[in-house]
Amino acid sequence: MTLPYKWKQTLQDVDITVPVPKGTRAKDLKVDIKKKHLIVGLKGQTPIIEGELCKEVKIDDCTWTLEDQKEIFIHIEKSNQMEWWKNVITTHPEIDTTKIQPENSNLSDLDGETRAMVEKMMFDQRQKKMGKKTSEELKKDEILKKFQAQHPELDLSNAKIS
Repeated sequence: MTLPYKWKQTLQDVDITVPVPKGTRAKDLKVDIKKKHLIVGLKGQTPIIEGELCKEVKIDDCTWTLEDQKEIFIHIEKSNQMEWWKNVITTHPEIDTTKIQPENSNLSDLDGETRAMVEKMMFDQRQKKMGKKTSEELKKDEILKKFQAQHPELDLSNAKIS
């Protein structure tokens, strides 16, 4: 089944582009966005899209515009902004959401504390991959070295720190 529209999504929203005959005017259109239902089409004709949305939307944050009198651009804010949609309308073909590659967010977009935590996790992941010590293990080694320097009389060569 070929869809009569194109769509893309982020975790927060869904953008739908619906082609219409060139020269179409906004007053010729019927676009009705409800919490769990969508109707898009030309007045007096069978709707281009009509059906139950796969998930609920925040109606007050949804908008639509007519671009260049040839396509309708619909922006939908998801109610649950932590999940991918399998489809726009429940009866339309589903996509495999496990194959979605989220756009890379920049570390610079994060607040300081979150960024430091993410950088530490990335460092530890790289270290583990290379068979090297994580930041925690490196910190323990550092403490042990300082302690040994302060107490040279103790033999800690077989000490295990957990």
